[in-house]
Amino acid sequence: MGLTSALFTGLSGLNSSQFRLDVIGDNIANINTTGFKGSRTLFQTQFARTLSAGTKPNGTQGGTNPNQIGLGSTVGAIQRSFTPGSIETTGVPSDLAIEGEGFFVLRTPENESVYTRDGGFTLSADNRLITQDGFFVQGYSVNSDFELIPGAVGDLSIPLGSMTVARATDSARFDGTLDSTGDVATQGTILQSQILHDAANNPITGATLLTDVRNVGGPALLANGDTITVSGIKRGGRDVPAETFVVGTTGTTVNDFLNWLDQVTGIDTTAGVAGSPGVGVTADGRLEIRGNAGVENALSIQAGTLISNGSTQVPFTFNETQAANGESTTTTFVVYDSLGNPLSVNVSLVLESRTTGSSTWRYYATAADDTDVQFDIGTGTITFDQDGQFVEAQNSGVLVNRAGSGANDPLSINLDFTRLSGLNSRDSNVVMSFQTGFATGTLIDYSVGQDGVITGTFTNGLNQTIGQIALATFANPAGLLARSNNVFFIGPNSGEARVTPPLTLGAGGITSGALELSNVDLSREFINLITSSTAFSAASRVISTSDQLLQELLLIARR
Repeated sequence: MGLTSALFTGLSGLNSSQFRLDVIGDNIANINTTGFKGSRTLFQTQFARTLSAGTKPNGTQGGTNPNQIGLGSTVGAIQRSFTPGSIETTGVPSDLAIEGEGFFVLRTPENESVYTRDGGFTLSADNRLITQDGFFVQGYSVNSDFELIPGAVGDLSIPLGSMTVARATDSARFDGTLDSTGDVATQGTILQSQILHDAANNPITGATLLTDVRNVGGPALLANGDTITVSGIKRGGRDVPAETFVVGTTGTTVNDFLNWLDQVTGIDTTAGVAGSPGVGVTADGRLEIRGNAGVENALSIQAGTLISNGSTQVPFTFNETQAANGESTTTTFVVYDSLGNPLSVNVSLVLESRTTGSSTWRYYATAADDTDVQFDIGTGTITFDQDGQFVEAQNSGVLVNRAGSGANDPLSINLDFTRLSGLNSRDSNVVMSFQTGFATGTLIDYSVGQDGVITGTFTNGLNQTIGQIALATFANPAGLLARSNNVFFIGPNSGEARVTPPLTLGAGGITSGALELSNVDLSREFINLITSSTAFSAASRVISTSDQLLQELLLIARR
């Protein structure tokens, strides 16, 4: 009985050592497998044969211990170690390594969710981030404003060379200082033409036909079909876009021409603005243009050009009869429509009023690229307190007409003046420091941050978030089921996957351009290999010795 038991006890030792050798062989075979997690074999004793359970001590003698003979060993567990491996830099942006807890989330072609520490990813032909086996890396996508969409994860796409974006400007922010101690603007430029009469030699009025307008005692200056091109208008020294008026088509009367000229010059006639801006006809028959207050709104007009019958004439000559006054400053900046077209916008700020404890400025916005004739696009006021601090801005939105351009119409822009101050300074200076739009750009590069955010670089210099890597953590990672392809499945004792962004709820961080190496310690595995082979040999000796003793018993029986 005892020798037979010894045979099976030795056999259990062989089996245990064999299991351990299998695990060691797997560890060594995967020493260069990216993200591989090594395992160890834990043994337990098998049930023992009890010869005596022992006795209790009493008054006359001490107790005795149990007499038990073990019947060998068995594999208690094959335990996987999820200690982190070393990080190796590769320089490949699609290579990702996890520093800390967590697993990359993958979707198989069969729509199964699997998990891995192997971050050796690449881009597919359709620009999706995939593993070496074609599994899709999961993460968070972005909306049209490049804002991450929390919640459900999906396939991550990095469309290099194919993602072209543009965004319309919806806000522009200004920085600077306005000198509220300067002169208050009370008047704008007044320009008047020569005296003009009608066919009856009376001073013209707004209702006079353009074909009846003439110099005193002279012939008619205009005929139907004549083209007046005003190309010499300047506002604050800045060129105003040239426009064309066709007599009989664009308008027929003096008022029609004056209203057109009002739009071309960008005069803002909103109720409440300083001075008396607008256009009209004086009592003695002069065309009159009254500009907006502020030096930066000062108007000057070179001679208009009349083209008729192949000859060039000058129908109207304007002279300045009043200069614009008042502290003012201007800034010109670029915004973008929904197609990414750059548009030039000018904002002039004029000191409109000043009282005890406050000062009020008015902005005048114009756009050279506005698609209609109306040059001005909005006006509003900005108020500062006694300390020169911003109080409020009224009517801070402007509209740029984009009709017929193919872009959304109109382009609405909010002007943010909250960072301006109204202190005493030698000069007023304002700049546009930030605007939300951008021109057309194509994705040419990307990078992945520690938080897993994928930032794309576009040809227009823009850097925008285009996605975020997702990580999964488990209450018991050792409970995961390992499969081929270097991936894990959820096991009965792993717990459910908690999918979160990196650096959230215990998940580790991401290192881009690097891979996590195997955590197998080769020197330790060699030692384990030696001890396991020695244990295997020793167990085999138990079997051979038991066999020899049984042979001796058989020989005794034959005698």
